[in-house]
Amino acid sequence: MRARRAERVGDDAGFVTAEAAMVLPVLVLVVTTLVWVLLVVLAQIQCVDAARAGARAAARQDPEGSVTRVARDVAPHGAKVTVTRRGDHVHVLVVADPPGLGVLPFQLREEAVAEVEDMTGTRAQRGAGT
Repeated sequence: MRARRAERVGDDAGFVTAEAAMVLPVLVLVVTTLVWVLLVVLAQIQCVDAARAGARAAARQDPEGSVTRVARDVAPHGAKVTVTRRGDHVHVLVVADPPGLGVLPFQLREEAVAEVEDMTGTRAQRGAGT
């Protein structure tokens, strides 16, 4: 009876190795894809933060060069920052390529809008207080 069990165990030993060899590349592909998706999500969050920071700076009426610098400091590497003013609102658009090989058919883009703050009353009060 023990001889039969030994034969069965010996016969199945090669299948485990073959199954592991087939499954391992799939697991590596799944993990790599999950890491890449995480990097894309993090880059999207950076675009959101950059657009908000730029909109805040533009609403304070900082110089346009300063606004784009603030937004680029927070944005992913190589992002394009566009600042436009429409009436009492400023629009900051941040567009970036997703991380990876650059072969993806989409871009990460985020826009933030802020109302321009009225700084005349604040400046007058500061000047009167000194």
